[in-house]
Amino acid sequence: MSIRPILWLSSALFALGIYGMLSRRNAIGLLLAVELILNAAALNFVVFSRVFGSVPAQAFALFIIALAACEAVVGLAIILSLARHAKTVCADEVDLLKG
Repeated sequence: MSIRPILWLSSALFALGIYGMLSRRNAIGLLLAVELILNAAALNFVVFSRVFGSVPAQAFALFIIALAACEAVVGLAIILSLARHAKTVCADEVDLLKG
């Protein structure tokens, strides 16, 4: 099996994540874009560990998945707090640290 289609998929996921980070104003959309970027990195680690036979790369991919889960939990908690205090989840309108 060739690894090129999987690497193309990974680069497409990464590009979609970067596009989402640059174009979204909604905080939940930003979190989803970060998840896409992390999944692309984990997919690259798994593919290269399969090709080169490196077990630590698969362990690092599992670490990335755990990190993404923690990021989602903390990010959603911050978004819920923002929604309660600022009455918005739009990243452009949040100015709680000013003043």
